[in-house]
Amino acid sequence: ISRARRKLPGVNAPPPKAKIMAAYYEKLTNLFWVSENYLFHAFAWYKYYSLCKEYNRSMSAETRSMQASAVLLAALCIPTTHADIVKNSKTGSKRAVNMSGSDRLAIQSTAEDDIAKEKMARMATLLGFHTREPSREAILSEIWARNIMDDVPQYLRELYIILEETTDPLDMVEKANPLLEKLRAETGVTVDSSSSTTTDDEDDNTLARYVEPLTNVLILKLIFNLSAAYHTISLDHVKKLTSGLGITFEQMEKSIVLSTQSKALSVRIDHRAGCIRFGNPALESDEMRGQLSTLAKRLTAACAVLSPPDVGSILTERVALYQDVRSTLESEHIATLERKVIIEKRKEEAERQVQERLREEERQRKAEELARKAEEGRRLAREQKLREREKLQKIQEEMDAMEKKRYLTAMGRSVENMTAEELREVDTAALAKEHAEKASKKKEEAERKVKEAAKQLDYLVRAVRIEELPRIKEAYEAKVKEDRERYEQEVVEKAKKAKEQWETDVKEKKILNECSVFNYTNQFESKLMAARKIVHEKLCKVEDERAELEAEKGKLVRARKRKQDEERRKKEEEERETREAEEEAERQRQAEIAEQRRLREEEAERKRQAEVARMNEQREREERERQERAQPPPSSSDLDSSKGGSSSGKYIPPSRRGPGTGSSGPSGGSRWGDRAGGFGGGRYEGRSGGDRNDRGTGGPRYSDRGGRDDSGPPPTNSRWN
Repeated sequence: ISRARRKLPGVNAPPPKAKIMAAYYEKLTNLFWVSENYLFHAFAWYKYYSLCKEYNRSMSAETRSMQASAVLLAALCIPTTHADIVKNSKTGSKRAVNMSGSDRLAIQSTAEDDIAKEKMARMATLLGFHTREPSREAILSEIWARNIMDDVPQYLRELYIILEETTDPLDMVEKANPLLEKLRAETGVTVDSSSSTTTDDEDDNTLARYVEPLTNVLILKLIFNLSAAYHTISLDHVKKLTSGLGITFEQMEKSIVLSTQSKALSVRIDHRAGCIRFGNPALESDEMRGQLSTLAKRLTAACAVLSPPDVGSILTERVALYQDVRSTLESEHIATLERKVIIEKRKEEAERQVQERLREEERQRKAEELARKAEEGRRLAREQKLREREKLQKIQEEMDAMEKKRYLTAMGRSVENMTAEELREVDTAALAKEHAEKASKKKEEAERKVKEAAKQLDYLVRAVRIEELPRIKEAYEAKVKEDRERYEQEVVEKAKKAKEQWETDVKEKKILNECSVFNYTNQFESKLMAARKIVHEKLCKVEDERAELEAEKGKLVRARKRKQDEERRKKEEEERETREAEEEAERQRQAEIAEQRRLREEEAERKRQAEVARMNEQREREERERQERAQPPPSSSDLDSSKGGSSSGKYIPPSRRGPGTGSSGPSGGSRWGDRAGGFGGGRYEGRSGGDRNDRGTGGPRYSDRGGRDDSGPPPTNSRWN
């Protein structure tokens, strides 16, 4: 077939038979259907139908109708373009004029389109089609020219009219839906069994398989008609129009996207606004983008031709302009340089001010940051001390509460319903004492009960043994008597059976002697032993061979076992070393963790002890200050009696006390006797030594200001000694 189709020069191949060509085009229909090349699929069906109608005289009317229907449906399945719809529509000359621009745009092709058309033409020639430019319009015109529509059922003609001639998008889906449902129910076979072989899958040759591609074509036709009637249409309205087709919106959206690939229709799906927007492809083409620029350039050229400019005046103006520029060039240059210097100075001043402001802000920020950090540090220190004090107090309270609970639980009291206040009111020492007393009583009571139980058990065991002794003796005597009687009876029965067996053996021996059986015993034994010896030797030989084989197998097994044991030992050794290494690492890690924990605990203990010591020191200092505040000062009578020379009871300041007042010692001096002078002193110029009644002429008002403890200064200088 291929050689005949190519018409190779020098080769006179006979034309193939019609039956072979029919089978060939039948295979092509299946091939192009699987590859979804509906154009060549329709042309293959057309050639197959033509051959069957011309050469198959026995083809029935039903088969011819089914094949004609297949040709028409295959042609309708070819995707339509905008140009096909415009050419086949009958909407008037005005619409044809309006669409002429888009038609011209649709037929424009690039080099790639020319190559694709050339390939399609070569393929059509190779396959034996009647045209070099296969198209949807060509196959439909052939169907009308060959009167194939006469063999097509009426509902398919109506479907053809809807797809090719109807332009109303509002009712075309509603009209086509029952026809598609009727086509989907069609089960007739389109291949004639008498003219060609059928395929294995009979469902592939029914008309119902064209429903899905026809639905896609119907959607494309609907979109083209909607683009001609609407500029914007809502998605809900489109879904309502296509609701009877039984397809999802995703499939319809895919068909819309595929329709825009031919650039014959501009469609945009706006999901945000929920609508479909149509546009004019001619206005959105690349040629229309530069129309205004081209128009401006051409108008400028036309104006220059219609009214040419005066060249002389233009040259005069240009010369004057150049002279003016030359005269002001130097001054403008100097002004430019001065302006540049001024700008640079202003920039430097602005930068300096910015830098100073930044430095000042940085300084203030650092000062504020330092102050904030210092305050934060002090606050954290106060909070840390407060938290530690609260923590220690809480720990002590928890320990006391746990101890109280332990005592109460041991004493049998319920502590679940006790509150913290009730636990604090409980005295721990009293609880410990009470618990010790109860434990001692409980222990004594237990020891007493054990002693009583032991004594009672001793009495009970002794009574049981006394009572059971005569019964044990009676049971023993009865058992001995019973065993003796049973033994005597067994001996009698055994002797009786032995005598009966002896008598039977004597009778049998007598019978054997009468038959001379013992004369042939040795001969029978020798034959039997010879046969057994042969069998024994064979068995020994087999056993020896088996033993050797078992020994070899045992050697192999032992060798294999030794090898496995060695490998297992090595593996266990490696695992042991790995495990030991891991354990050692784990031990080291645990040791490090323990060391860190110990250091943390020591640090915490050190802090706790320091805090306890600080608290104790603070408590002692507060106690000492409280005691000093509680000690009364000396009375005024004591002070008056201590004056030696003045008896008026009037107070004389130390600075006005003369040498005659006070004690017989020298005036002035310190309280410790390390100073001397002939005049009175203030707080630090005082008296010399003396007893309690010998006051100096100067010194402090009270003698115990040097220290607030009970010991005071040395006795020699103490005023109160």
